[in-house]
Amino acid sequence: MQPQIQYAKTSDGVNIAYWTLGEGSPLVYLPNLIWSHGQLEWQIPEIRRWYEQLAERRTLVRLDPRGTGSSQRDIENYTLEAIQFDIEAVVDRLELDTFALFGDLNAGSVAIRYAANHPDRVAHLILWHTYARVADVRGPKWNMMESLQARMDQDWESYTETRAHMGFGWSDGESAHRYAKIMRDCTTPEMALKAYDAIREDDVTALLPRISSPTLVLHRRELYFWDVQASQNLAATIPDSRLVVLEGVASAPFLGDSDAVVAAIRDFLGEDEHAGISGGFATILFTDVEGSTPLTQRLGDAKARELLREHERMVREALKAHGGSEVKTMGDGFMASFSSATRALKCAIAIQSAFAERNESAEEPIKVRIGLNAGEPIVEDDPDGRGDLFGTAVNLAARIAAKAEAGEILVADVVRQLVAGKEFLFNDRGETELRGFEDPVRVYEVRWRE
Repeated sequence: MQPQIQYAKTSDGVNIAYWTLGEGSPLVYLPNLIWSHGQLEWQIPEIRRWYEQLAERRTLVRLDPRGTGSSQRDIENYTLEAIQFDIEAVVDRLELDTFALFGDLNAGSVAIRYAANHPDRVAHLILWHTYARVADVRGPKWNMMESLQARMDQDWESYTETRAHMGFGWSDGESAHRYAKIMRDCTTPEMALKAYDAIREDDVTALLPRISSPTLVLHRRELYFWDVQASQNLAATIPDSRLVVLEGVASAPFLGDSDAVVAAIRDFLGEDEHAGISGGFATILFTDVEGSTPLTQRLGDAKARELLREHERMVREALKAHGGSEVKTMGDGFMASFSSATRALKCAIAIQSAFAERNESAEEPIKVRIGLNAGEPIVEDDPDGRGDLFGTAVNLAARIAAKAEAGEILVADVVRQLVAGKEFLFNDRGETELRGFEDPVRVYEVRWRE
């Protein structure tokens, strides 16, 4: 079923169209800035399959940047800096605290700018055939492509047909012709020229060292328009990045071997071929509602259960927003697993912040304590056939959570070390005796309040 178009308004008053597909941790997809039409692209089988693959086990958020697709077209002051407002409007409308961000081709520089300016929101950054400035890719083939731009306002149809065939290949005439029709509906020649002028002026080189999000740089080895050097420069300059060079010539990720692109993205985001809980190294998070038994005795079963359902809803929202896998709920608490310690800590802070805000105006507060540890848990199926986690790493996380007070987040030293250099602040609580462990364990409190 085709996703339904929705709208969000930017801080500078522009209406931005977007749609969502799937369920799970969010991936915000910023398409090629000029050739974007999220509604009509669904007619192209290759593009539809690409979006469906990205939406497996996660929520794909796909927006049309200003001036394109179903978004507002009458944009006088078009800048790449302003497209940050488009992203912000959509993620705020969806109430996404953190998300993975995908920048496609010339949208990559916008994604870089947004990640550098919003390190607390971009959990992962994915860059497809991206460059920091046009000078990094300018050459005979790029110049040939730019020479075609003179035909935009003279013969819009022949220009789009030529560009579509360059992308799809001259042998696939029918698919290219279908896409050329969509390209003509994506934007106007006037807006396309504005966008290309903005792209030529843009330079995000100075922002690259500021990106703190784990970054995946993707490039096809035989890309026609420019070689891999630009992608190598990005990966060498962005601190926590990896470069994956794929075989093929197509400039669009949905053409050629799109399965290889999807596999690289899933590997980067820490996904397993089997949904949910997987083995290997993980960060384990426990939540516990303080005083749930006295709460039930005081309020009665029905009222207490109502509060616990609210706790469950709020924790699940945070897990979904930060890419956590719910392992199980124990009535008054949760056990969750994360492939990233950073996302786990951000999720814990989001949970405590949400309950603190709720408790300010609620008659009956919900006081939650949280504990985290990291290690290699044992994965087994429970009686219902769902994955469950066992072992020392899990037991230690549960014991740490039990030591926390209401509103606190306590972590093992290994978690603190995994997020070293990030924005988190800790108080050393010293070595603590934990039931079932012979040796004392050093525990740290996360300073999450403003």
